[in-house]
Parts: sequence; structure tokens; C-alpha cells
Amino acid sequence: MGAMRRGGRLTVQGWFYLLLAVMTLLVVAGSLVGAGLLGRTAEVSDRLSRRIQPAQTEAYRLQAALANQESGIRGYAIAADRQFLTPYTQGKRDEAGSAARLREFIGDRPELVADLRAIETQAADWRRTYAEPLAVSVTPGRPKPLDQQKADQGNKEFDRLRALWDRQNTDLAKAVKQGRSHLAHERTVRDWVLAGMLAVFLLAGLACAVLIRVLVTRPLEALSTASRRVADGDFSYVITGAGPADLAAVANAVEGMRWHVVAELEASRAQEQALTRQAAEMDAQAEELRRSNAELEQFAYVASHDLQEPLRKVASFCQLLEKRYGDTLDDRGRQYVDFAVDGARRMQVLINDLLTFSRVGRVNDARVPVGLDQALDKALANLGAAVEESDARVDRPEHLPEVVGDPTLLTMLWQNLIGNALKFRHPDLAPHVTITCAADPDEPDSLLMCVTDNGIGIPEPFTEKVFIIFQRLHGRDAYGGTGIGLALCKKIVEQHGGKIWIDTAHTDGTRFCFTLPSIAESPEASGIGTEEKVLT
Repeated sequence: MGAMRRGGRLTVQGWFYLLLAVMTLLVVAGSLVGAGLLGRTAEVSDRLSRRIQPAQTEAYRLQAALANQESGIRGYAIAADRQFLTPYTQGKRDEAGSAARLREFIGDRPELVADLRAIETQAADWRRTYAEPLAVSVTPGRPKPLDQQKADQGNKEFDRLRALWDRQNTDLAKAVKQGRSHLAHERTVRDWVLAGMLAVFLLAGLACAVLIRVLVTRPLEALSTASRRVADGDFSYVITGAGPADLAAVANAVEGMRWHVVAELEASRAQEQALTRQAAEMDAQAEELRRSNAELEQFAYVASHDLQEPLRKVASFCQLLEKRYGDTLDDRGRQYVDFAVDGARRMQVLINDLLTFSRVGRVNDARVPVGLDQALDKALANLGAAVEESDARVDRPEHLPEVVGDPTLLTMLWQNLIGNALKFRHPDLAPHVTITCAADPDEPDSLLMCVTDNGIGIPEPFTEKVFIIFQRLHGRDAYGGTGIGLALCKKIVEQHGGKIWIDTAHTDGTRFCFTLPSIAESPEASGIGTEEKVLT
């Protein structure tokens, strides 16, 4: 169950359920007791107001009916007038009605029923022994003096009836007094019990507050204090759990988290020390790299001046040798001289290309807004003779966007890619180069540009190899060059934060694709590639 955990310890939810059950039990018990007390008080009050007190009133009516009978029979005996019998006969009827109603009121009180029965018996004896014989002995319209002896006997009989009245009144008054005393007692008991129930509810609420304080608040405060202590940096402080099972589980979880934090902290400190050592090593390596770069720059200077000067001398003297002694040299000798001159020139081209490759990102590292249109115009101007000679057609977008980079390097990029398309053209077709530019679907903040030709193409297994320096797919006799052009393109694109590759899905020639980060969204950048202009 969710309220219990292993070991039988209650959770906070379990304690609340237990307190709720106790409070519910108290409410139910209090409601039952209160309902019983209210019922008993109402019953005593109803008995007093609807039975005892009305019985007392009905007893007075009964006594009045008997008194009317006595006065009526005495007046009839004196006046011998039948109209005096009316109170007597009406009194008998009133007596019967009052006795019946009185019996309904006091039916559950034997002592009061006995009083009523004694009065009825005495009244019946009085009528049988005195009133009825007296009424028979009177002749209507002929009054005669009363027999004093019979009158005294009748008075004695009625006096006994009055004594019974007094006892009945006394018993009824006693019953009323007892009823009122019982009602007051029931009300007192009700008030005390209700006050006790209220006190029990207040004590139960106080007990709930104390239990919450002891079982929930204090453990939470202790856990919060321990957590703040650990958060302030005392990672060695052990967090212990107390209170209900779920709070203990939370404390254990926090302690586990502290342990993991301590372990991670120790690991991070060890890693920091390792990183510090690595940083020192990297600083040393950087210093060594700076020294090496300085040496490379010195080498580049030597290569661009000191190494090229002997090559120029070799080429010049070979040419002078051919002019002066050309007539005495045979064909093989002139061929050797040509090989020497061509080797010196190719060595000069190779040195210049290596210098250009080494300077990318080191010497040429401007970061300014560059219009790709202007860079492409310069590249096409540099390739103007090759375009005209090969009768090439170059299709380009009407507008190209701007990027941030080096104008010279971007011109070299365009020039190498278009120059490659012109160099490796199909022998039976005029070169056709198509340049496109659009937003990169994989990276919305980049531009995707493609240079497509209808040349001899590059086999798929070599699509990665061609970007490596000095890698050639053809011999120097078939196609000239040093094998640095595409490696230079890759270095330029990567220096500008992009990437370059060959689209292997294009089979009719070669398609080079590369990306460059765009400056911002602009009409030129978002709508490029839709209009083209053709250069031939």
C-alpha cells in the first residue's frame, strides 16, 4: 500500500489517513451521541408539554364536571325544577370525556391512573348512593325540605371525592415538577456532553497539529537545514532521514544525490587537474607551433626568393644553351634541354602553388562583407582567355548574395572550380558550366552553391581523394597542373566556416557543392537562383 513502507513505518499520507479516520470516528460518535441527547431532551420536553401539563388541566375539568353534578343535583332537590338537572347531566358527559382524555395523557403513569380510577369509583358510588336516589325521590314542581341526614351523608361522600381530587392534584403537580426536573437534568447532561465533545474536537485538532509538527515539520526542517548546509559547501556532511517513511526516503535520495555530487566533484577536480596539465602542455605545444610557424614563414620566404632564383637561372641558361649551341645539338640533346626547362618551370609553379596553399588562413585572412558577384566577375576575368579559347558557356544567377570573408580567397575559389571545369572538359563537347545558389535546406543560415559542368566527370571512388593535396587522377601528359587546386578550394571553404563535396548523384559531368554562412536574410539571399545570365 502507498501509505505503508517496508518495516511497517507509516508515510505522511498514512499518518494523514489515520488522523482523518480518527477525526471521522469522533465526528460520527459525536453526532450519534448528540442526536441521542437531543432526542432524549425533546422526548422529555414533549412528555411534559404534551402529556403531563395537559393532564393537569384535564384533571381540573374533570373536577369541575363533578362539582357541576353536585350543585345541579342539590339545586334540583331544593327547587324540584328539571332545569337544575341540566348541569348534572352535562357534568356526567363532561366527566366521561375528561376522564377519557385524561387516561390518554397518563396511560403510562400507573400512580396517576390509580388516582383517576379512585375518583371515578368514588364518583360512581356517590351517584349510586346519593345523587340518583335523591333525583328519583323529588317530584317535579313539588319542592319539599331535604332530609338532613341524607344531605349530611351525601356531603360526606362528596368530601371523600374532594380528598381524592386533592391527592390527584398533588400527584399531578409532583409529576409536573419531576418532569421539569428531568428536563433540566437532560438539558444539563446535553450541554455538558456537547461541551465535552467540543473539547475532544479541540484536543484532537491540537493533537493533529502536534503530530504534524513532530512527524512532518521537524523532519522537513532538519532535511532543509542539512540540504542548505551541503549547498553552502559542506559536502562531507551526511544527511540522515527521520520521520515517516516517505520523508526518510526523500532524505535518503538527497543523501544519494550528495554522494553522487561529491563523487562527481572529486572526478571534476581530477579532470580539472588533468585539464590544467593538458593546458600547460597545449601552451607548450602552441609555443612550439608558433616557433614552427615562424620557421615555416622563413621557409616560405626562402622558397619564394632563394629557391626560385636558382630555378630561373637553370631555365635561363638552358634557353641560352639551346640558342647558342642549338645547331650543334642533336634532337636528343635539344630534348634534354627542353626537359630541363620544363622541369624548372613546373618547379616554379609548384612552389608558387604551395606558397598560396600555405598562406590560406595565415596571410589571407580578411573578414569583410564580400559580394559573391564581384568575386565571380574577377575569377571569370582571370579565366577570360581559357573561356574564349574553349568556347565555354557559363550560366550564373542574376544576383548573388554577400558573405563575410576574404575577397582574394573567394575569387581563387571560383577560379579554381570553373578552371577545373574548363580543364577537364569532354573532348567532343564545348564546356558548359552552371552556377546555382540557394538556401541550404539542412542549415537555414547557410548558402548552398553548386558548380556543375559537362566534362569527363570524377569516378565515385575518387570523390574524396581529389581534395587531398598532390592527388591526381590523370598523368601530366594528359592534363597539366600540380594537384593542389581542389585541396586549396577545400581549405578556403573550411576557412570560411563551410564544407565542400562532390555530388555523386550527378552523372553527366561533375558537380561541386559547397556551403558558406550567409550575412542575413535578404531578397538577394532568399530569392537567388531563379534568374540567370549567360556568359560565352
